[in-house]
Amino acid sequence: MRIVLRNFIYALIAIPLVVALSTSGAQAQKAQKEEDKKPAPTVDEKTGKRLNEAIEFINKDQYDAARAALAELKLDTLSPYERSRVEQIFATIDQAQENYDGARTHFQAAIAAGGLNEMELKDVQYVICQLYIIEEKWKDGITCLEKWFAVVTKPNSAAYYMLAVAYYQIEDYKKAVAPAIKAVELAEKPQEGWLQLVVALYMQLEQYADAIPVLERLVAMAPEKKNYWLQLSSIYGEKEDYTNALTMMEIPYNGGLLTEDAEFRRLSDLLTMEGIPYRAAQVLLKGLEAKKVKEDQKLLEKLANCWIAAREFDKAVTPLQKAAQMAGNGDLFVRLGEVNTQRENWEAAAQAFRSAIDKGGLRDAGNAHLMLGISLYNQKKNKEALEWFRRASNSAKHKKTANGFIQLINNHS
Repeated sequence: MRIVLRNFIYALIAIPLVVALSTSGAQAQKAQKEEDKKPAPTVDEKTGKRLNEAIEFINKDQYDAARAALAELKLDTLSPYERSRVEQIFATIDQAQENYDGARTHFQAAIAAGGLNEMELKDVQYVICQLYIIEEKWKDGITCLEKWFAVVTKPNSAAYYMLAVAYYQIEDYKKAVAPAIKAVELAEKPQEGWLQLVVALYMQLEQYADAIPVLERLVAMAPEKKNYWLQLSSIYGEKEDYTNALTMMEIPYNGGLLTEDAEFRRLSDLLTMEGIPYRAAQVLLKGLEAKKVKEDQKLLEKLANCWIAAREFDKAVTPLQKAAQMAGNGDLFVRLGEVNTQRENWEAAAQAFRSAIDKGGLRDAGNAHLMLGISLYNQKKNKEALEWFRRASNSAKHKKTANGFIQLINNHS
């Protein structure tokens, strides 16, 4: 399963770059009172002007100009609060330019400067975790997130999802399950990818039954995506629940979603297993007509077997004839002869049994000899039939039947 996180995390990372000037301390003080009842720290007017200039340049994607504005500040003269704000803005610039190591270093410096309140501290720590995940530093991301979870009261669903992804990427599927499920539970409307992750984890852990309700949510969410239906069908097949396995294949088939050779063949197999061979044959024919299914020996043999199971012997002849010609031995010609025997077309049956014997490599040559004799006998070609019954009598398996026909012919000679 391929998990794309970068754009998702871009949407999450948003450290507000609010600069509290000494002239606008009332608004900051209100937020601070909610935090810890302490007066809000302020930024002097000159420093605030530079910070706001930098933010304006960032909003215009003028990152060099933003750095230049910040460079005019002497960091060692700034208060902890001001220093933290400067480091946050530097981090934002690096982040925008995809310099994630640099962004993380500046965010860590913002923490070290000591100017962040408790809520801001947690926010910055969370962004640092996100940056590890963006860089695919999975183990560092896990360590960072676990520490963050330990200090926050109500972790958000996205954080649980990221933790689950990180564990998934290092193939620790058991540890990934709990946060993946928690992410889905907390989300008001879980994203499709989150449910996909839960399914992928259950599949890796072979917890197929647990995957079913999640896949059912996915097919309800995106019924046009055939892979969810196919996964459900596969899981039901693993559970030997072939009725539901068939249902999960028929829905996308009826919706015109099946496009692959293997999909048509699997649906045909399930229909046959459920005792619906006529429809199984129709599915294969539709695939052939749409050029979605390759007309190879196995396919033709499968199609013929469907018609035979449906007792549509006339329809079985053509695909079985083609398959027999493709085969490396004569066994399918024997099968063709047997079909023609069911049709009581003795001439065609005899021709098929001769082709089988000529092609050779038969699993049961004695049977071909016996059946050729029977086909000739039913055409009243007793002399020729007698020859083949005698050959069949050399087979221990068919000796008794062959001798019976020999005696029958001799008695009527």
